[in-house]
Amino acid sequence: YINYNFLFNNEKGKALFEAYVKDLPIYDYHCHLNPQEIAEDKKYKNITEVWLGGDHYKWRAMRINGIEEKYITGNGDDLEKFKAFAKTLDQALGNPLYQWSHLELSRYFGIDSRLTESNAEKIYEEANKKLENISARSLILDSKVSHLNTTDDPCDDLKWHKAIKADTTFKVKVNPTFRPDPAFKPEQAGFKDWVEKLETVSKIKINDIDSFEKALASRIDYFHSVGCRLADHGYEAFVYEKTGCGVADSIFKKALEGASISIGEATEFKSYLTSFLANEYKERSWVMQMHLGALRNNNTSFYKLIGADAGFDSMGDWNMALALNRYLDDLYVTGSLPRTIV
Repeated sequence: YINYNFLFNNEKGKALFEAYVKDLPIYDYHCHLNPQEIAEDKKYKNITEVWLGGDHYKWRAMRINGIEEKYITGNGDDLEKFKAFAKTLDQALGNPLYQWSHLELSRYFGIDSRLTESNAEKIYEEANKKLENISARSLILDSKVSHLNTTDDPCDDLKWHKAIKADTTFKVKVNPTFRPDPAFKPEQAGFKDWVEKLETVSKIKINDIDSFEKALASRIDYFHSVGCRLADHGYEAFVYEKTGCGVADSIFKKALEGASISIGEATEFKSYLTSFLANEYKERSWVMQMHLGALRNNNTSFYKLIGADAGFDSMGDWNMALALNRYLDDLYVTGSLPRTIV
């Protein structure tokens, strides 16, 4: 039986949790909630949509369990998808998914039964009945969230964030987070298209590294005006080589021309851009978050079929400590080191 205090193995820990921790508000500085769903206070048609609609951690577990893709990201019936997940969960004792899922059933749906393939349909119906009185905002409020920060592309117009802020009845502070990952991929085919999109939203003609920096800085200012105080960087293998503006400019122009960018050139460009953005964040007293070591989109065929972040990521095995220390030391010497969460 899993409830909110199932991890406590002594009464003192349980008492401390009850007296000091249980009712504390949550400040969520990194999440992938959809601001449109919050702005519109979305209602969900069933628990399959809530649980399996975009949770690639569950998708990955289901594939490992041999579930047909039809019942993961395909057009399978929602009840059958839920049953397939219940079948998977029944094999996942000890996996955090097992604990999270049962805690969610208990906390948000009042269901304390262990979910199995045999009782999946009964729990599906019971949960869906509870969902009639649950919405995106009620889930946030029931979790005692006071602040949350979404993850947003620099080219986003942030209209949903503005809509949330305009609604004074919703007291949770919802702010955007500046996630410039597309700017760090000069070696990839979509880089030029993203730069053109940045050019459009910033209204700055981008043809060299200087104009690229100005466009990014303008978006940082725009995000700042909508309440953003966090940047969020996803690095697979973090590498750093101190690089001058001239070298970065040459590489950037090659990328815009569609020329091939070597691994070394990509490293130099990313290093330069990381330092530039860190300085911009410091000037605005932002926090720079760094997510290190994910090896993404490992299955080429499913990447082409489904797209990115579909449950085919894994942990990389790179040793990034030396490069990270070199980067932080360099920023410290130049006075550009922002507050950083790694």
